[in-house]
Amino acid sequence: MNKFLSFLEKYFMPVAGKLAAQRHLQALRDGIILAMPMIIIGSFFLILGFLPFPHYSEFMAGIFGDQWLTKLLYANDATFGMMGLIAAFGIAYRLAEKYNLDGVTAGVISLCAFLVATPFHVTFTPEGAKTAVEVGGAIPVAYMGSKGLFVAILIGLFSTEVYNFIVKKNIVIKMPDGVPPAVSKSFVALIPGFIVITIIWLIRLVIEYFGISSIHDIVALVLGKPLGLLGGTLPGTIIALFLVQLLWSAGLHGMNIVGGVMSPIWLQATAENMEAFKSGHELPHIITQQFVEVFVNMGGSGATFGLVMIMLMWSKSKQMKQLGKLALPPGVFMINEPITFGMPIVMNALMIIPFILAPIVNAITTYIGMDLGLVAKPAGIAIPWTTPPIIGGYLASGGHISGALIQVFNIVLDLLIYLPFYKMWDKQLYTQEKSFESDQKAI
Repeated sequence: MNKFLSFLEKYFMPVAGKLAAQRHLQALRDGIILAMPMIIIGSFFLILGFLPFPHYSEFMAGIFGDQWLTKLLYANDATFGMMGLIAAFGIAYRLAEKYNLDGVTAGVISLCAFLVATPFHVTFTPEGAKTAVEVGGAIPVAYMGSKGLFVAILIGLFSTEVYNFIVKKNIVIKMPDGVPPAVSKSFVALIPGFIVITIIWLIRLVIEYFGISSIHDIVALVLGKPLGLLGGTLPGTIIALFLVQLLWSAGLHGMNIVGGVMSPIWLQATAENMEAFKSGHELPHIITQQFVEVFVNMGGSGATFGLVMIMLMWSKSKQMKQLGKLALPPGVFMINEPITFGMPIVMNALMIIPFILAPIVNAITTYIGMDLGLVAKPAGIAIPWTTPPIIGGYLASGGHISGALIQVFNIVLDLLIYLPFYKMWDKQLYTQEKSFESDQKAI
């Protein structure tokens, strides 16, 4: 065990520390987080539209008319459905902050470049018609959401790098002293903004010349599909969870680092499930953002809710019993730093084993249950990550009791996984406490 800790300290922590400090990964994570409040707000309206009560639809239609659901989901389309648009601004904004540039200016340039890359037309089939009709002058909502997320990420990073390069080279228009700062900043953005927009415009023209509809289609094929296959599979998710837990074991926020890469994949799957749920179609994905947040990491990273139960019921050492009482309230709301750093689990070779194992087992059992149809898949409802277990499973699965039951099942499994390791740890502390008490009496 000591060799394992030495390995983590010598080889793993330096690399992981550099990844944690990498500005592009930080910008990607923080930029997407900017969209999370809107995603949760949109999901709230989705829940209202599909409450699992008998005759609920008829009741709402009787009060608000037959179009009540369409009107209710206006808010969902304008929040959850704008994920890509918000990310284009947010990623550029956060990356510009890392370079000590004006974040708002960088965000606006990225946002406009994202729209330049997007074709302003939609294709639909009118009611009763046999052929599709293309209408110009309309921004396609699909590209503003999860379908455009990867393009938003690439443009957000690219446009800010260009902006930073030009500003650092001092190729900007400077206004005289006395000009208001807001006006001066807008002129600083003129040249980098023009260059970014022109580059994206030329790329779009070249793509269209070869008969491809948009940059979105290329990115979805070249980048989105392989990443989706990795992040949307059980083996890929297990690898991601292993890395998350290993990073946490070294004292680094694993989900912040790994989530910067995986969150776009899981969020896209969440949005696709949401669209299918709204339409009444079969949900296409098992692994989404909520699969990981709600069904895997109950109590926080490492699935430590079961561990809290053990600490409350089976602790012999006074310090662990007291820590269990302190850790219960935050643990109910998926916050486990009191345990991670208070037990501690970080750099504790004995507790690292179940800390890594528990979430992986949760992922396997939940995936099998959903794949066999025994458990309802995540319905694309982005509930807050602090939602307590059982309630979270019920809501995330679209109001299915099976979502709550699989959480209970996983908590019991986690308890059994942690129990033998915790007993060994607790015994060590109990022995130390007794030894200390004996020494105090001897004095």
